Amino acid sequence: MADHLLLGIDTGGTYTDAALYSETLGVVARAKALTTRHDLSVGISGAVDAVLGKARVPVSAIGLVSLSTTLATNALVEGQGGRAGLVMIGFGPDDLKRDGLAEALGTDPVLFLPGGHNVHGNETPLDMRALDEALPALSQTVSSFAVAGYFAVRNPAHEQRVRERIRAISHLPVTCSHELSSKLGGPRRALTTLLNARLVSMIDRLIGACEDFLQRRGIQVPMMVVRGDGALISAAEARLRPIETILSGPAASLVGARHLTGLDDAVVSDIGGTTTDVAVLDKGRPKLDAEGAVVGGYRTMVEAVAMRTFGLGGDSEVRIDDRGLAARIDLGPRRFLPLSLASTLHPDSILPVLERQLRTAHVGRHDGRFAVRTGVPERLASGLQPQEQALYEKIGAAPVPLDGLLMTTPQKATLDRLVARGLVHICGVTPSDAMHVLGGQGQWDAEAARLGLALAARVKDGTGRPIADSPDALARRIVDRLTRQSSDVILSACLADDGVGTIDPAGSVAVDRALHRRAGIVRFQIALDRPLVGLGASAPVYYPDIAAMLGAESVIPADAGVANAVGAVVGQVRNSVTVFVTQPEEGVFIVAGAGESVRHVDEAAAFSQARERAMTGALHAARANGADEPAVTFAEEIDAPEVEGSRKLIEARFTATASGRPRIAREA
Repeated sequence: MADHLLLGIDTGGTYTDAALYSETLGVVARAKALTTRHDLSVGISGAVDAVLGKARVPVSAIGLVSLSTTLATNALVEGQGGRAGLVMIGFGPDDLKRDGLAEALGTDPVLFLPGGHNVHGNETPLDMRALDEALPALSQTVSSFAVAGYFAVRNPAHEQRVRERIRAISHLPVTCSHELSSKLGGPRRALTTLLNARLVSMIDRLIGACEDFLQRRGIQVPMMVVRGDGALISAAEARLRPIETILSGPAASLVGARHLTGLDDAVVSDIGGTTTDVAVLDKGRPKLDAEGAVVGGYRTMVEAVAMRTFGLGGDSEVRIDDRGLAARIDLGPRRFLPLSLASTLHPDSILPVLERQLRTAHVGRHDGRFAVRTGVPERLASGLQPQEQALYEKIGAAPVPLDGLLMTTPQKATLDRLVARGLVHICGVTPSDAMHVLGGQGQWDAEAARLGLALAARVKDGTGRPIADSPDALARRIVDRLTRQSSDVILSACLADDGVGTIDPAGSVAVDRALHRRAGIVRFQIALDRPLVGLGASAPVYYPDIAAMLGAESVIPADAGVANAVGAVVGQVRNSVTVFVTQPEEGVFIVAGAGESVRHVDEAAAFSQARERAMTGALHAARANGADEPAVTFAEEIDAPEVEGSRKLIEARFTATASGRPRIAREA
C-alpha cells in the first residue's frame, strides 16, 4: 500500500472498535471486540488483531495510532470514578455551595488552606500545616488529589507548592486547576479539577493498556488521543489531563460523521451502550460550547463540542413503574450488563437461575437481576465502608443473582454505592435484550434475553394484570420507549441549540401530539430542518424509526459503527494559549499566564510580550502534542473603556491557536 495506514481505536462502554484508514482509499477495514474492563488491552488487542487480519497488512504499514473513548464520559454520567481528595487554597466552605461543587464532591474529603492570590497575581501567605497533618491518613483513603487555588490562573505558585508536598508524601496523582483552564471562576475550576482527579486512574489504565498492546505487537508509532473538542493531543498529555477526554468519543464521532457523510448541515446522534450523544453540524463544523462541556449534570470548564450527552443507550436499565393503573417503562440513566451478553460470557451462571425464577409461582422483586465485579484492580476498591466491603466480598467474577445476594433493604443502597464506584455491574433486561427477542440483533444469547423478558412481563400493574402478554410484546414496548426517549433527547438538544431550551419534549402535550401524529382540530407537526445522521453499532436497527418520528431524513453511513474510530484519525492537533494583561494601578501593566507574572511600565511593551508569549506557548504545545508544521492564528480582546475622559485598561486577552495534522511515523 503506497501510503501509511492510520489506526483508529475507540474504547466504549460495551465495544472496542478499530478502523484502518488510508488518506487516499478511506476506510480499509473495520472490526469490533467486547470492551474488557478487567484488562482493557484484551478488548483492544481483539479489535486491532481482527482489523489487521481483515486488511491483510503487516504492522509496519501503520504510521499513526489515535484513540477515542467514552469511558470518561460514561463514568461522569453514571456518577463513577475514583475517590479524590480536594484541596482548596484561599477558599472557604461557602464556596462549595457554588457551581454544584458540594454535590459533585459527595462524601469525598476536602481541605481548606489559607493562601491564594488576587487578580494581579499578588499572594496571601500559604499555610500548609493542615495539609501536613491530614496527608498521612488521607492518602490511604483516596486514589488521587485535586488542588484549586484562588486566582491560580494568574499565579499558580501555591498550587504548585501544594502539589509537590502531596506528591512527596502520598506518591499519588495530583491535578492542579491552572493546568486545566485559564478562565476565572474558582468553584467551577475546582469542580473541573475534582472530576479530572477522579478520572486519572481510568484514563491512565486505558492509555497504558493501549501502549502495552502496541509495544507487544511491535507497533512503534506516535499515539494520539481525541480531545473533547475533536482535536488530537499526545497520549502523554491525555494522561495528565484526562478531563479533556470527556466527550472524546462523541467529538470523534462528530468528526467521523462529517467525514463519512460529506454533509455540512446535520443533526448527529450517536447511540452507544451507555449514552446517546447529540450534536449539530453547521456549515461543516461542529459547534463548540462556549460555556464549557456539560456532562453528568455538571458544567465543566473543558472546551468541547456543543454535545449533549444523555444516559440512554442499548444497554440502559429498563425501569418498570408498576404503581399506576397502567405500568410505565423508562430507560436509563444507568447502564446494565444485558442478560444476553452476561449469558454469553457466563452461560452457567445466567440461564439456570432465570429458569428457576420462572418456575416459581410468585414474582420476586429481584427476578432477572445479577451482580458481578467489573474486574478493575483491587487498589481502586480502597476506602470501602465495612458494609460495602462485606457485600463486595460476596460478589465474584461470575454473576450472582440478587435474590440470593440482597437479604435486607439497606443492602440495595450498599450495592448501588458499589456500582457508582465502578466496582460492580448489575446484569438485567436492556433494550439490547429486547432487540434480541425481536430479531433486530443476534450477536449474544437470545434465549437469556427471552427468559429475562418473560420474567419482567409477569410484573403486575395497578389493575393486577401482567404488564405484557408475552416477551415479544414487552420487547416491542421497550423498543418503542427507546424510540420515543431518543426522539425526546434529540429534540431537547436541537431546541436548546435554537434558544428555546425551556420546552421539555418529554413533558409537553403539544410535542407528544406532534410526535405521535395524534388527530385533532389543531394539527401539531414537528420536523428537523436537516438530516438525522445515526451513528453507533445499533444505529441501523433504531434510527430509521427515530428519524421517522422526528420527520427527518435518516442517514446511516456504511461505517456508522466505527465512526468514532474514523474520527480519531482524521482530526487535527490544535492548542490554544491565552495570556492576560491587567493594569493594577496607573502606569503599571502586569502580563500573566503561560509563565511567571511580569511587570511593565509601558502598555505597548506589555502587549508585545503577551502576543509573543501566547504564540510561543501555542506552537510549543502543538509540537509537544505531535503536530507536523503547525500554523498559528491570533485573537485579541482588549477591554479598555473611557472613564472621565481617560482610557482605563481593565483586561486584555491575547489568544494564539496553533494547529496541524499529527506527525506520522516514516519508514526508515
